[in-house]
Amino acid sequence: MSTIFGKIIRGEVPCKKEFESETVLAFHDIVPQAPIHILIIPKKEIPDLQSVEPGDYPLIGEMVKAAQHIAKKLGVEKAYRLVTNTGSKAGQGVFHLHFHLLAGRELSNALG
Repeated sequence: MSTIFGKIIRGEVPCKKEFESETVLAFHDIVPQAPIHILIIPKKEIPDLQSVEPGDYPLIGEMVKAAQHIAKKLGVEKAYRLVTNTGSKAGQGVFHLHFHLLAGRELSNALG
């Protein structure tokens, strides 16, 4: 795995873990955009959402399940946003599929 997320998965770079399973890792973003900003990543290297193949669909389901678990654990299950960016023009900075779970304040409708 060639990205910073690969190094985090391997334990080469520390992170503040919020959730971990055999297939998914979730940790606090180091540059949070909301009071709660968790990154949810698959341990399998997938560059972006367009690179997901049919065999990966269960893994995407595990990422959503992790988001639901984290939101409930943090008490924000009624008010959070789950976002993914695909491509640099959409704001993707790390080319390893990841979801941003944002919560902890009222989020505007603006997306850019």
